[in-house]
Amino acid sequence: MKKNLLLIFFIFLFSFAYADKLELSGIYLGKNVYVMNPFSDSGVGYCVYQVTVNGQTSSDEIGSSAFEIDLSQFGFDIGEKVNIVLHYKSGCLPRIANPEAIQPKSTFEIQTVEVDKNDILHWTTREESGSIPFIVQQYRWNKWITIGEVEGRGLTTINKYKLKVRTHTGKNIFRLSQTDYTGNAKYSPKITHESKKPKVSFGPEKVKDELLFTSETLYEIYDKYGNIVFKGFGNKVNLESLQPGLYYINYDNTMGSFRKK
Repeated sequence: MKKNLLLIFFIFLFSFAYADKLELSGIYLGKNVYVMNPFSDSGVGYCVYQVTVNGQTSSDEIGSSAFEIDLSQFGFDIGEKVNIVLHYKSGCLPRIANPEAIQPKSTFEIQTVEVDKNDILHWTTREESGSIPFIVQQYRWNKWITIGEVEGRGLTTINKYKLKVRTHTGKNIFRLSQTDYTGNAKYSPKITHESKKPKVSFGPEKVKDELLFTSETLYEIYDKYGNIVFKGFGNKVNLESLQPGLYYINYDNTMGSFRKK
């Protein structure tokens, strides 16, 4: 009898000495997490031997092939950060059946949005379900361009944000997006702003060393194969390093071309 008990003790000791852990981080959304828990490789007991949530040992019953981690017992507020660690024996692998239960989802609702006289985009949201970055995009040159990123606060109450933007002549169009664990982006309605800035032009059309703009602007310069060779913001571009030939340029709210001598 003593030999059998001693053998069981050493089996457990060996299993725990080579134990591993599975970690999942997210936020509390009012849902519980479910775990698929196979038998251990030794054949003694189940794979998971301990569950901790934010460093505290869970009191849930884990001695079965599937169990539930009841997150409500920890008194989390909605949106509070959660870190779950499954400690399991070597030779087996538990599986979290619904990891999306603590993954933030893009649920924001735009309340107000405007671009002020200083070219600062302001927006407020509510009903956010976790902190997800807002990607700010502007429609220029027949395409959407990412111009900035602001970390979401993730609260269901009013959230306020702002970002400095670079407007161009005439009608400007912006949008906001978030991409959650599904990999799908959620977009805001289009945001329009009319700018009274004077139209930008450039010269010369045959460039030797330097291309000049009439005022500061975003720009992209492409070679004849469509490869981008310069991009930036300013009122001039040094082109000494470019090979002679035809180049295409996007600037302000328009597109054009020039030759490098």
